[in-house]
This record gives sequence, C-alpha cells and structure tokens, in this order.
Amino acid sequence: MQVKLHIKKDDTVVVITGDNKGQQGKVLSVDTKNNRAIVEGVNLVSRHTKPSAAAPQGGIVKKEASIHISNLMVVVAGKATKIGRKLDEKTDKLVRYSKKTGEVIK
Repeated sequence: MQVKLHIKKDDTVVVITGDNKGQQGKVLSVDTKNNRAIVEGVNLVSRHTKPSAAAPQGGIVKKEASIHISNLMVVVAGKATKIGRKLDEKTDKLVRYSKKTGEVIK
C-alpha cells in the first residue's frame, strides 16, 4: 500500500530543524519509499565529477541532497502550516488543507 505524505512535488516548504533550518524552497522530487525529498537550494553537497561530454570541464559541482520529510513543513500564504485531509463535498475526493488557514491546497 502506498503511504500518503503531507508533502508533494512542487510544494513550497521550509526546513524546521537541522543544519538548513529556516531555508525555504520548492520540492523537486519525493522518495516515498525512504520518506525523503529533494528541495531546491537546500542541503547542498559537493560532488566531484569527471570530465564528460555533458560537463567537459569536470570539477566540483554543488547539488541538492535529499532531506527527511519530517524536517519539512509546507508553506501556505507565507507561513508554515500543518496539513490535514478532508473529504471535498463537491467532488467526493480527499483533499489537503491548511490547518492554520483552513484553505484547500491545490
């Protein structure tokens, strides 16, 4: 069974704990198997790359590493908020909503 997470691709999130605390970014991808996400501009690591056709120079490249989703919170209207799920009356589908503002999240 697939586990439902409170974070999806293209959400804006803020890091709530760890070395990158306070940084915001857009979620690029989510790994549901390991409960980790890659966030744009957060948790940058250095990778040493060999010269190749794609990168003829090679050298040290900074790229994003994954971060555990328990360390992330979704940002709605500029503030970090908890996420709930409720049944939408119109479509009879489960939708995510902000517990702080009550508004439905896309």
